[in-house]
Amino acid sequence: MRYLSEYRDPAVARGLVATIQKTATRRWVMMEVCGGQTHTIVKQGLNELLADQVEMIHGPGCPVCVTPLEQIDKALALAARPDVIFTSFGDMLRVPGSDCDLQAIRARGGQVKIVYSPLDALQLARANPDKEVVFFAVGFETTAPANAMAVHRARELGVPNFSVLVSHVTVPPAMRAILAAPDNRVQAFLAAGHVCTVMGWTEYEPIAAQYRVPIIVTGFEPVDILEGISLAVKQLEEGRHEVENQYVRAVTRQGTVPARSLVEQVFRLADRKWRGIGEIPMSGLVLRDEYMAWDAETKFGVGGIHTEESSECRAGDVLRGQLKPHQCPAFGKACTPEHPLGAPMVSSEGACAAYYNYGRLRETEAAATSASS
Repeated sequence: MRYLSEYRDPAVARGLVATIQKTATRRWVMMEVCGGQTHTIVKQGLNELLADQVEMIHGPGCPVCVTPLEQIDKALALAARPDVIFTSFGDMLRVPGSDCDLQAIRARGGQVKIVYSPLDALQLARANPDKEVVFFAVGFETTAPANAMAVHRARELGVPNFSVLVSHVTVPPAMRAILAAPDNRVQAFLAAGHVCTVMGWTEYEPIAAQYRVPIIVTGFEPVDILEGISLAVKQLEEGRHEVENQYVRAVTRQGTVPARSLVEQVFRLADRKWRGIGEIPMSGLVLRDEYMAWDAETKFGVGGIHTEESSECRAGDVLRGQLKPHQCPAFGKACTPEHPLGAPMVSSEGACAAYYNYGRLRETEAAATSASS
C-alpha cells in the first residue's frame, strides 16, 4: 500500500540501521516526543536494535497520560450529574481518577458516551436540548482545531447546552522544561509529526538554537523513526543543532494555517499542570473570554477540585524520561492494563502500556534469570 508499505520495508530499515551504526562514534541520548512513536520503537524493538548507538528516552507526548488527575476528577464529577451527558474519546474512559474512572461512572448509570469527534458531541447537544452535553477536550495541538471548531460552531448556532472541559497542552513549553531541568540528559528530539502537521515547526527553531539540540520532525512508521534517528545522529556527530523535517509527506514549515488561525481565535495560552510533571508556564490552552459561556469548568463550578497523585505511581518520572517503565516497582505487579495506577498504563500511546503489551523486556529478563539459575 502506497505511503505505508514502503515505510515498513525491512531492506530499507536494515540500510538505515547500518547507516546509524556506521555514523555514531558514541552513544547518544535522544527523546521521541510522541507516544505513537514510542509504541513503534518498542513494538519493533528499535531501542534494542540500536542500544549501542542511541538511548531512546520516552517523552511526555501522550495526551491522555499528561492530563492531570484533578481534570480527571472534574470529568468524573460532571459525568456523575444526572443532567449531564458526558462525551469523550474512548481512551479516556479507563484513565484512573482519585476514586474511580469514567467507565465506572457509566456502570453506575452515568450518561457517559464515546464519540469520534467533538462535532458529534455538539450534534448530541442539539438533539437533546433538555440535557447538558459536555465534551472532554483533551490533547495536544493535533486535536485542538476540531475542538475549537466545535466551540465556534456552538456559538454560531446558539447551542447553550453544549460545553467543553478543556485540558489541552502544547508541546514546545514541555520541551523547554525538559531541556532546562538540571538533570536533563536529552541531546536531541524526534518531534511529533502529527502535532507539526497542524503547527509546522517554526516554534521549534528557537528551542534548537537556544539549547543547541537537533530537532527532527518525524513520522510514526519504522522507517520514519529510523530515518529520524539517522538525521539526528548525523547532526550530533557534526556538531549541528537544526530543525529538520523527515515527515515531508505530511508536514510543512508553516503547518496548516487555517487550523492554526481557528485555534488562536478560540483559545489562548495559559499555565497548565501536567500529570506527574507539575505546572509548566504557558503550556496549556483555555477558552478566550468571548467563548467562556461554553467552558464546562466555569459553567458547573468544578474549578475548585484539587487532588494528590498516588505515591506508588511513578508515571511522572516515566513522562520526564527519568525512568523506564519496567524500572517502576509497581510495573506489571500493582499496575497492569486491567488495574492501572496511572494513565501511561491505560493509553494506547502510553509508554508503560507499550512495555507491558509487547513484553520484550519481560522476555529478556526471564531469559537472563533462566540462564543464571
